Amino acid sequence: MNSQIGLETCLRFVSSEGVSSGTHIKFSEGDPPPLAITISRQAGSGAQEVAKRLAAHLQARVPNPSRAWSVFDANLPEKVLEEHKLPRRLARFMPEDRVSEMGDAMEELLGAHPPSWTLVHQTAETILHLAEQGNVILIGRGANIITSKLKHAFHVRLVGSIEKRVEHLSLNLGISRKAALELIRKQDRGRERYLKRYFDKDVHDPLLYHLVINTDLVTYENAALMIGEAALTRLYSLTVRAKKGG
Repeated sequence: MNSQIGLETCLRFVSSEGVSSGTHIKFSEGDPPPLAITISRQAGSGAQEVAKRLAAHLQARVPNPSRAWSVFDANLPEKVLEEHKLPRRLARFMPEDRVSEMGDAMEELLGAHPPSWTLVHQTAETILHLAEQGNVILIGRGANIITSKLKHAFHVRLVGSIEKRVEHLSLNLGISRKAALELIRKQDRGRERYLKRYFDKDVHDPLLYHLVINTDLVTYENAALMIGEAALTRLYSLTVRAKKGG
C-alpha cells in the first residue's frame, strides 16, 4: 500500500472543483438557507450530547419542513455503505483509524476489504454530499477539512481537561476511571492519526475551526447555543452579501 499516493488522492479530492462548485449559497425565496456544522472533538468532551442539543436548537430556530436536522457520528459508515452500494460487513473496517496501519495493510493484501484509502475517499464523498444538502451536523472523520471550501459549513472543536473527560466517560459508559482513561488515549491517538494520515492536517490546529469550546467551562446546553447562534450569524452575513452580489 502506497500511503503517499493515497494521501495525495485525498488532498486532491478536498481541493477539487467538485468541492468548490458548491461553495455559493443558492436558495429559493422563502426557503431556509443551507447550513452544515462539523464537530471535531477530544474523546469525552461531550460531542454527541452537544450535537443532539444543537440539532434541536437549530430545528426550532430555522425549521425546514422538507429536511429535518440530522446528526452523523457512529451512524455515518452505514450512510456511506448505502450511498456507494457496498456490503454492510465493511462497516467494521471503517472506524476512525482504530486499527494499526500494519494490520490494515495485511487485511488489504489478503482481500479482506477494499483499500483503506478507497473507503476514506468514499466516506469523504458522502460527507460532502450531506454537507451540500445542509441541515446536518457531522462529527469527526475530517469533516471540517472535507467541507472547508463550502461557505455554508461552520467548523467547531470541542476540548476539555483529561480529568473532566475521564469523569464524563466513566459515568456515561459505566466503566472504571482507568478504563475511561485508556479509551480516551486510544481514541484521541486514533483521531489524530486519521487526520494526519489521510489529510495531512494536525487536529489540534485552531486555525481549522471557526470556534473552539472548552466543555470544562461551558455546559453542553450552552455550547450548543453558542455554536448555533455563531453559525447562524455567520450564515446570515453570507446570505446578505450574496443577495447584494458581493
